[in-house]
Amino acid sequence: MRKRQVRSALKIAAVFAILCLFHIKCRLRSKRNFVSQPEIYENIYINNVKINARINRKKEYMEENLVKIAKRENNTKRNYLVVNPLQGKHVPVSPSKALELFQRLADTVKDKYTGERLLLIGFAETATAIGAQAAITLGTKYIQTTRESIPGVEYLFFSEEHSHATEQKLVKDDIDKIINQIDRIVFVEDEVTTGNTIMNIIRIMRNEYRNEIRFAVASILNGMTDEYLKSYEAEKIDLHYLAKTDHSDYGLVADTFAGDGQYIEADAGATDEIPVISIGGFMNARRLVEANDYEKACSNLADEVLHKITICKGESVLVVGSEEFMYPALLLGSKIERMGCDVKCHSTTRSPIAVSKEADYPLHCRYDLYSLYDSDRKTFLYDICLYDEVIVITDSELSEKKGLGTLLKALGSKNKKISVVRWC
Repeated sequence: MRKRQVRSALKIAAVFAILCLFHIKCRLRSKRNFVSQPEIYENIYINNVKINARINRKKEYMEENLVKIAKRENNTKRNYLVVNPLQGKHVPVSPSKALELFQRLADTVKDKYTGERLLLIGFAETATAIGAQAAITLGTKYIQTTRESIPGVEYLFFSEEHSHATEQKLVKDDIDKIINQIDRIVFVEDEVTTGNTIMNIIRIMRNEYRNEIRFAVASILNGMTDEYLKSYEAEKIDLHYLAKTDHSDYGLVADTFAGDGQYIEADAGATDEIPVISIGGFMNARRLVEANDYEKACSNLADEVLHKITICKGESVLVVGSEEFMYPALLLGSKIERMGCDVKCHSTTRSPIAVSKEADYPLHCRYDLYSLYDSDRKTFLYDICLYDEVIVITDSELSEKKGLGTLLKALGSKNKKISVVRWC
């Protein structure tokens, strides 16, 4: 009898322990920052019959999937940088995973502003592809900010105070044309920490146009404190994001990394051996575009690239974009992926990030280059690996060989088959 009571007590204790563990797991899960996307109804075809079907888009993006802390180099304003391994900027990533992430961000805005005419603005340089894909998903007009020079236009100037390159520009001529034809501007970012940069441009636009335009912000990450959140609420600026983050310890985390990775200085080498493939039909997203027209132009570009460059099923392929020019590289990469290839995408960047040997650090090897747009400007590319085929795609005029030479020398340190495509 006593043994039976003991066994019964042990069973109850075991069940209680399991319930406790389940409760703790649920509490921990609830503390994780993620957005579970709503189920969406879309038209699909079965045996040529159109059916309005429920599509499961409950893709969960946890903070742990989207945030890797890196160390900024020589930046006293903010010593850390949030590196998103799915974004396709600094870390090589599957292009379809990056584009899917951007589409999920667009879903947070979808159906929120029914009947409103939207303009999406993507921030250079890291959020240009995010903004483009979000605008394409929503079927809106689109323009990106830029740090490049565009001849014959006027700009709205504003500052990104924490950045290594603080000056941002938006083509004023295009905003002038569209401002009375839109109801809301949605700024698109990879992350928002204080919201000061976006607030800067909003104040400039309110002062310039003085109309009843409404504003919203869509970002993959939002690390705003209560103080900053309240300031946006007071200004009636909506915030949409995939993950809420707490940046309070990021600086301390960054300080723990040694920064002892591999740094490789720029070397121009010889460039005459590699011809540049020029493809027409260029559409510049630094100017106002209809997002669906921009997607079509980028798709035509990708098709033309694949007509000129032979890629075989099963090959490993790297597609490299250049600075602000990211979306066309990701779209091309996604098309190659659908051919049955193992594809990675990332791009050159102005961001000087320290690299470190620690296994949990996001970047381990840095190539210091000269820009394809300005040979006096330093740019960087991180963690080059070995691939069967490498495609560099850019909208630079490539009028100076110095920048291209450094990029090709860096890629050539690991790879033999490299093609360069210029969209013009």
